[in-house]
Amino acid sequence: MADAQIPSVDFFAPVGALGYYLFAILLSVFPNGHPLLLASWCLLIVTGPLIGLVVLDIQKRSRALAYTILLPFLLFSILPFNTGDFYPYPGSDGFGIYNRQVCQLLYVLAAALIYVRNPRTLAVVAAGAMIALFFVKITGAIAGVILCLMAFAAGRLGLRSAVTAALIFFGILAAIELSLGAVSAYVADILALVDVNDGILLARLLQAASLNAGLLLPAGILCLALFFSALPAYSMSMRDACRRPSIAAIRKVFDQNFLWLGAFVVAGILFESQNTGSQAFIFLYPLLLKITLDCVANGSSRRQTIAVFILAIAAALPPMTTVVQKSARAWIGAVNNIRIESRNLKTMGAVNVRPILSLRAERMRDTYLAEPGAFEALADMGELPSFLLYSDFDFQTGWLTNVDDAIDALRTYEHANGVRFDTILNIDFANPFPWLMDRHAPKRVAIGADPFRAIPPPDLEVRAAVAAVDIALVPTCPSTNVNRTLLSLYLPSLEAGHTRITLTPCYDAFVRNGLRPGETAAGS
Repeated sequence: MADAQIPSVDFFAPVGALGYYLFAILLSVFPNGHPLLLASWCLLIVTGPLIGLVVLDIQKRSRALAYTILLPFLLFSILPFNTGDFYPYPGSDGFGIYNRQVCQLLYVLAAALIYVRNPRTLAVVAAGAMIALFFVKITGAIAGVILCLMAFAAGRLGLRSAVTAALIFFGILAAIELSLGAVSAYVADILALVDVNDGILLARLLQAASLNAGLLLPAGILCLALFFSALPAYSMSMRDACRRPSIAAIRKVFDQNFLWLGAFVVAGILFESQNTGSQAFIFLYPLLLKITLDCVANGSSRRQTIAVFILAIAAALPPMTTVVQKSARAWIGAVNNIRIESRNLKTMGAVNVRPILSLRAERMRDTYLAEPGAFEALADMGELPSFLLYSDFDFQTGWLTNVDDAIDALRTYEHANGVRFDTILNIDFANPFPWLMDRHAPKRVAIGADPFRAIPPPDLEVRAAVAAVDIALVPTCPSTNVNRTLLSLYLPSLEAGHTRITLTPCYDAFVRNGLRPGETAAGS
């Protein structure tokens, strides 16, 4: 981003560009801000005004209801934690951030579709949320479309508001496409990802349902209870709509709480099927609140009211309690943590860990170096040293230390040989070196480099960009099947024009042949 590269246009990105731009804006305003917090909070630039419009409309009828909608949104937006437990040790969640952002946008959209009465406000919020969903993650936009279709069928999103929102949405898309070409490039990246991930949707749908069973079970039971309680009146509405079709009759058929809840659950499962970290199903809360309020307003029996309350609370509370609990564990448990020492990591090095994990990181690094054959053997079998290696805090600590040492080594090499590595590639999931060293990253190369899910085969432009880099780094502590696979994608572009050297005990490097003093890839 600092090179003015445009996501999807200048480099392959696994998600939309909005989060990157919002993060870059906040980083420019708060250069010493913590990257995790900036990345987590940057979406408030969009969601803040949108939820403000929603709350402003609601408070005209009920200030208490407005606060009841606003406070959970602030809880999820401010605390940088996912609702799922992916790792046993407490810590702030630095992964799945764009998934959390989608869930927060869906929360705003759901609240607007359910509670906003002003048609203009509803059109603006719906359009703003859908544009943001589209440019954060396409699966979030698909979930948003399901919510909007449900609201339109039920008459909550009127025709005029729907058309206005659609015009705003496509007008903004057209403007971005005509000025940057970013929309078509983004769609091309999405299609490439679909091709890479073809054939695993069913397994991921089941995974999403199982991971969130704690709230989906009460939500499903509530949906069935609402269906059976509404069945007599609903059957009559269906007959009336068939005998005398009209817009009002059709809307009455669709404006049923069990249909709303079913549609929201389907949207959530579809979205979560592509996630490994998220604030899953937080957007159910505005709907569950409406269901309980409707139950009271409609004069339901005491038994039915109690059942609805219990099931709604059972579905709504798990995300809130999980985020609060993880927050408390992380910050209380950090009292005895120690900060990672670094020289070159800027704000990326603002990390603290438990002393025992820091010690383990050192010991594991020594073991990687002393017993390389064991880890090569694991890589040969397609196994990682740990099933959760990339989530292990000791691995992350060691990774940061290795990057820090590599930067020292790069500067030493430059000084000793009178050269400057202007364009740097890191053959790993992330490439922090250009930002940390104020250099350049090659264009066309994929970021978020998961070779099994997020990188299509390199085309001619990618190969040319890799072949032109001044230096390409390869992490070796430890050797893994992931980095091996990633290297195999780029090695054909490096073998002819680069020489492999040992940069540090934990990094090899491909140095461009013929790199002379004062020469860079940009000027060669």
